[in-house]
Parts: sequence; structure tokens; C-alpha cells
Amino acid sequence: MDTQIDDFVLVTHEDADVAQSKPGYLDEISGFVDSIADDLWSVNKKIHDNPELGYEEFIAHETLTKFMASRPGWKVTPSAYGLPTAWVAVFDSGKNGPVVSFNVEMDALDGIGHACGHNLIATASVAGGLATAKLMEEHGLTGKVVMFGTPAEEGGGGKIKLLKAGAYRDHRVDINLISHPGITKDTALMRTSAYTAFKVEYFGREAHAAASPWLGINALDALITAYNSLSVLRQQTMPGDVIQGNIANGGVRPNVIHAYTAGNFVARANTQSRLAELKKKVDSCFEAGATATGATLRLTPVQSYADHVPNRVLGASYRKYFNSLSPPQPIPGNDELGEIEGRTMASTDQGDISYAMPSLNAGFAIPPGPGGNGPHNPEFAKAAGTRVAFERCLRVGKALAGTAVDILTEDGLLVAVKKEWQRDIKGN
Repeated sequence: MDTQIDDFVLVTHEDADVAQSKPGYLDEISGFVDSIADDLWSVNKKIHDNPELGYEEFIAHETLTKFMASRPGWKVTPSAYGLPTAWVAVFDSGKNGPVVSFNVEMDALDGIGHACGHNLIATASVAGGLATAKLMEEHGLTGKVVMFGTPAEEGGGGKIKLLKAGAYRDHRVDINLISHPGITKDTALMRTSAYTAFKVEYFGREAHAAASPWLGINALDALITAYNSLSVLRQQTMPGDVIQGNIANGGVRPNVIHAYTAGNFVARANTQSRLAELKKKVDSCFEAGATATGATLRLTPVQSYADHVPNRVLGASYRKYFNSLSPPQPIPGNDELGEIEGRTMASTDQGDISYAMPSLNAGFAIPPGPGGNGPHNPEFAKAAGTRVAFERCLRVGKALAGTAVDILTEDGLLVAVKKEWQRDIKGN
């Protein structure tokens, strides 16, 4: 809000950002997305109402690939790079230029459906990619638009598999764009946590728990000792450090010394380097359980995600478009504040993308259910299926398209994006 003080007017960052002139391509982008909104609603609804787990997104895969194949000028590859539910769609101008890409998530959560709103992520990315291609065609822009159908974000690391398979390299991708719904403030600068998941197993020796317990080696004692050690460790961990776990196998029966126990554990931290330090401490807790009881320890890595490093140059472009689309709350123009508001302790394989190329992961708010719950709650799955949530994801898709079009049209912008990215990755 402007504030009058004597002969001066104080203008906040938010006011200054919103007061900028409307981006030149905004009306074309917005009009095009609005024109295909009914088609996109059908796609969004189909995915939302048929939730599928990671690497099993067959309905979503069929829905999205058929839809993209119906759009003029797009070349679609289903079941790409050896992954049955991955896919790639390409719109090529035929002339050398920047390559902008969009990731399209599809998977749901076990038992609670699309409680992370991946139907909205998919719809926003598809809207953004189609609008970018439309402007490329209308204005004779050079370059290429690529959409990647990325399976299994929920712990399966589909994007990492596509990275390792060379999907992004094969298409010489310059930048990657995506978004994520939630109940916090809209943000252009989402920063997520680095994450590693692993399985813990202890192997002991059976014995009668009453008649001759001294002949046994208690694997449950080992796991409980380690679990309690983690609780003690938490007092000395840093802000941003998170340790989580559950006991998956606690033994067979009470009158037998437990010869086998197992658990699933996760460690998170603000950056990969900090996570490596934390993981050493966590591993020491499990080693302590083995030392104290004589049980044998086995640690098996399951999945790791890098932290997402936001790109401020891409963020500025996204914010410019998003704020011009009359959101409920404009995104502040202060990058420092933006990164604070965009910080989440959640993790995503989009983080690994951000270490491979400049990435934008825009966060957007949708109205929560009656309990006010955010992602990974059944209420949020219902909220993600509403028309208002769909309309908000279209706003995001328009802003993603604007960001991509800026890369295609503004001299020097891609160079600035890559310089910022190199500086960020080196500093991380």
C-alpha cells in the first residue's frame, strides 16, 4: 500500500512490482489458455478422478499423450526412455534457438489420491507448454518447446531416471519449468530440502526369551537403541534438519529373542552438503545400536533428492506475469522475502533438475478443505479437484508460458539465467 508522508510517497516492493506495465505477450497467452480451458478441465478431471501410484500412471499417460498428439505441430513419444508411463512431447520451430521445457507430474499418493495436487501440476505445465508453442508459431520465434511426462515424484525419482537416461540432454534443454500447489503464499522462488531415504535392518539370533535369553542377540533392542539415539541427536541438529522413521518389522513374538527387525528412515536438510553431514551422525546412531547389542546392521539406500535451487532471474520473469494476472495476493518483489516465503521442508526430484539446469518451481495456493490441511492429507485431494483450484493452476500455466516466452524473445535473458544458475550451484 502507498503511504503519504509529507511530500513523499513510500511504495512497497509489492506495489512497485505490480505497478510495472503489463507484459507484452500476456493478453495472447491468457486468451489462448482461456480458449482451451474446457479441454484442459477434462484432462485435469480425468487425472484427478483416477489416482495412480508412481510408475503405474497408465490412465494419466494415455490421457496426456492422446491429448498432446491431438494438438497441431506436436510430436509425442509415449513410454519414453524405457519407462512405461514417461512421455515426451516436442514442438520444434525448425530453427535454432533456446529450448524451454516443462515437467508434467502425474502420480498420486497411496490411499489418499491426488493429495499432492499432481493433476494441477500436470495441467499447469501442459497449459504453459501449449501457450508457449502457440506464440512461437504466431510470432515465428526460434527454438523448441519440450514437455516431459515425469512419473513417480512421490519417492520414485522419475525425473532422476529421465536425467540419467539423457532425456534432457538429448533435447539440449536450456531451462525447465514446473509448479506445485499448496496452502501457503504464492511464490516464484520455491526452495525445497535435500532428502535421503534408506532402509535399516538388524540381524540377531533367536533364543527363548525366558529360558535362555543370554544365548540370543536382540535385533529389536538394536533398533530401539538406535531410535532413541536419534531422539537424543535431534537436540543438537540444526534448523532445517529433519529425521523421520518408522519400525516396519519389530520381531516375531514376545517369547522369542528377536533375530530380525527393520525400519524405514528419512533424513532431510537445507542443502546436499548439510545432508551429508547429518547423514553421518544419523548413521552413527544406527551403528550404536549394533555395537550395544551385538546385532549386525545393514543400511540400504532407497532414494535421494537434491534440494531445489530457485533461479531468481526466472523468478523475476514469472512474477512479472503472475502479478499481472490479478492473483489474490501478488508475489512480493523482494527476492530475499520471496525465498523465505518459498522455503519448504518438503522434497522433490525437481531438486535434481535444478542442479542439472536452471529451474523454476513456482508455488501456488489453492483453497484448503474445511480442516485447513495442506498436501498429503485427504482433504487436500478433494481441494485439488475443485474448479477454483483448476482456475488457479491455469493462472500459473499462463505465467509459466510468459517466462518461457521471455527466454525465447529477450536478448541476453538466457545468458543471465545461466550465469545466475552457475553462481547458485557453485555456492551450494
